[in-house]
Amino acid sequence: MPIDQHGDSLLQGVSLRSLPKVSLHDHLDGGVRPQTIIELADEIDLEVPSADSDELADWFAEKSDSGSLVEYLKTFDLTTAVMQTADGLRRVAREFVEDLAADGVIYGEVRWAPEQHLARGLSLDEAVEAVQEGIEEGEDAAGTDIRVGQLITAMRHTDRSLEIAELAVDWRERGAVGFDIAGPEDGFLPARHRAAFDLLAAEFFPTTVHAGEAAGLDSIRSALIDGRALRLGHGVRIAEDLEIVSQEGEDVFVQFGDLARWVRDREIPLELSPSSNLQTGAIAAWGTELVDHPFDLLYQLGFAVTVNVDNRTMSATSLTRELALLAETFGYDLDDLQTFQLNAAAGAFLPVEEREELIELIAEGFAR
Repeated sequence: MPIDQHGDSLLQGVSLRSLPKVSLHDHLDGGVRPQTIIELADEIDLEVPSADSDELADWFAEKSDSGSLVEYLKTFDLTTAVMQTADGLRRVAREFVEDLAADGVIYGEVRWAPEQHLARGLSLDEAVEAVQEGIEEGEDAAGTDIRVGQLITAMRHTDRSLEIAELAVDWRERGAVGFDIAGPEDGFLPARHRAAFDLLAAEFFPTTVHAGEAAGLDSIRSALIDGRALRLGHGVRIAEDLEIVSQEGEDVFVQFGDLARWVRDREIPLELSPSSNLQTGAIAAWGTELVDHPFDLLYQLGFAVTVNVDNRTMSATSLTRELALLAETFGYDLDDLQTFQLNAAAGAFLPVEEREELIELIAEGFAR
């Protein structure tokens, strides 16, 4: 299935970009336009690898394709450096929403860590306010019906998670829809942030937790038990708790571990990001190509799989492109792609009435 330069393709005669989509795992500092980085860097006299937007985009793609999450995360030093002022955050957030709308997204959750954007004097509240203003400007400018909520994120290797959890709860009626922890996963279990998760649970504030990407089943277990996670950020390594015992033709017989069965039976959404999972080595246990990704195994076994970009700039991708790659690799049709969007809508951090409306919009869009 040919994928054009913008990541679009036709499936059963339908443009994938035109289909209504839900984006659950999308980092603000991972989706900054290269040209915007160049212009914001010039304003603060910051040196960049290239002053040409195409060359800078190639630089991000090359540096990100390392097979290591730690190396992958180093590229964020540049994007976060140009997001240290209210004007910079506002612009990045506005353009982020515009890019979501151009990708066919009708509901998105953007995650970012306010504690990483204070180097030039902003307070946590000022940073969140700037991003919220940019989101609202982007929604107004998009020309389509799109809604975007903030996932306020704490860095798992620092000690500010309780403070960031309090910040998230304070902004719950003003744009924040959930909480996350991100950053180096291996060696930093969610249990380290139990006080923050206790507060969030007491406030009935939803959480998604990065787990099962750079670390395995212990990380996922801690996300569910200590973090009370309603979704798993990536969660791809839940497949380590599955054992293929036999295969007869196209029929695969799998034995579930207790953790995998719990995640499957409770319909806990997996925020899978195919291209990113390849770049960071999250699927190294299964291979190095998209066809090796356990996405299809998890889908066929009934897990609540969703499709996400993780970081648009680092992976040079879009949600449209990710869907096209999966359809091309695993032979999915429109019904499959619709299922992924319905899974995401069901897992969105929205009131049930609004999730039902979102599900109706997806069904209508795919029917057209």
